[in-house]
Formats: sequence, structure tokens, C-alpha cells
Amino acid sequence: HMELANTAWAFAKAGVDAPRLFEAIARAAQPQLGEFDPQNLANTAWAFARARVEAHRLFDEIAGAAQPQLGKFTPQGLANTAW
Repeated sequence: HMELANTAWAFAKAGVDAPRLFEAIARAAQPQLGEFDPQNLANTAWAFARARVEAHRLFDEIAGAAQPQLGKFTPQGLANTAW
């Protein structure tokens, strides 16, 4: 799971315009989001928001996966997820 989150984060951080890559990451991540830890959820949400990728379903599913883990998020991770 970390590989998907880190790849999305790296491309977003570098400002690379790669919509097809982000679409593929979203498709691969969605069925696994329940297994993501708070850091990977935060990194994925931040990356998609930063890259301005419209992924409404992914964001909804990240929110659902994050809810049971809210107490485990760092303040920065929570802010990145909400952003």
C-alpha cells in the first residue's frame, strides 16, 4: 500500500502532470484503502488534491477508511487528509 501512496505523493510533489498514472493509482488503491495506515491515507489524499485530480469516489473511500483510524492520525496527517 505504501508503494501506491508514495508514488502518488512523489509525482504530486514533483508537479508532474500524469493523469493516467493517477487514474491507475486510484483504481489500484480503492479496493485496498481499508488496509492503508493513516500515513498512507493522508499521503494519497494529499497527492490527489495537490495534483488536482478529480477522484471523488477515491476521496469518499479515503474518508471512510480514515474514520475508524482518526485517533491514530498525526495532526499533520489529519490536515493533509482533510485538505
